[in-house]
Amino acid sequence: MTTDVYDKAKRSAVMARVKSKDTTPEKALRRILTSLGARYRLHRKDLPGNPDLVMAGRKLAFFVHGCFWHGHDCARGSRVPKANRDYWLAKVARNVARDERSVAALKAAGWRVEVIWECDFKDEAALTARLQALLTSTSAPSTAPAST
Repeated sequence: MTTDVYDKAKRSAVMARVKSKDTTPEKALRRILTSLGARYRLHRKDLPGNPDLVMAGRKLAFFVHGCFWHGHDCARGSRVPKANRDYWLAKVARNVARDERSVAALKAAGWRVEVIWECDFKDEAALTARLQALLTSTSAPSTAPAST
């Protein structure tokens, strides 16, 4: 017996609305990066973990993680539902393990990886400064011919 407040059809509808692409935090990151003049590609399937945004010229991959789904150590991420607790602990642990494998594989291939947490968007000015510093430190290779 479950203690769910919704019936089965309503719970199914609620869970179907949980997205993995084009989430609000992901769109906010795109907006910030675009305002900083960065160009990127979305959801490169040929890279480990299918990063949310990729700057191939800079060899920089971004993952935008929801705090709850990826087990962040903030208030939202450390919350475990009371119903079906064992399931959720195992689910988040699998997500964290998958994230670690993806980051390790990208780093082994020579990529820099940046994880942006959902809670980072609470202080957008700080996030923008962090991204600006990151873009400055990983400038794209020059396409101009070398002068002699």
